[in-house]
Amino acid sequence: MTGMDITIHSSLLPQNDRDEALRFYRDILGFEVRGDVGYKGMHWITVGPPGQPGTSIVLCPMEATPGLTDDERRTVAEMMAKGTYASINLATKNVDSTFERLQAAGAEVVQEPTDQPYGVRDCAFRDPAGTLLRIQEQR
Repeated sequence: MTGMDITIHSSLLPQNDRDEALRFYRDILGFEVRGDVGYKGMHWITVGPPGQPGTSIVLCPMEATPGLTDDERRTVAEMMAKGTYASINLATKNVDSTFERLQAAGAEVVQEPTDQPYGVRDCAFRDPAGTLLRIQEQR
């Protein structure tokens, strides 16, 4: 089989408060807003790091997931509240300074910068919907 020309364009993360999601991803992380599509009172907000137009995160309303039963929606909402539903790994050149900046901006700290046995130094935060963000620096 020959190599395919496939890249990661966007990943979807749940959000349950449009304004809080924007405040976190735009104002705290410094991502640029690339789109905000509304439909029936819901919003899909596309954000991404400046200078990387080919990589985005779509912050999507959890209630828009097709096929979920009411019981499943409750379970997802509970998992989001506990921070066990979704996660994403981000990268930085200096995890310590990134940590200090995000902590000072009010981001919820889960883990301070730590050298991991698998070759990275990382820290962790939660976004307003409970998503775990690990921010890693390659060593």
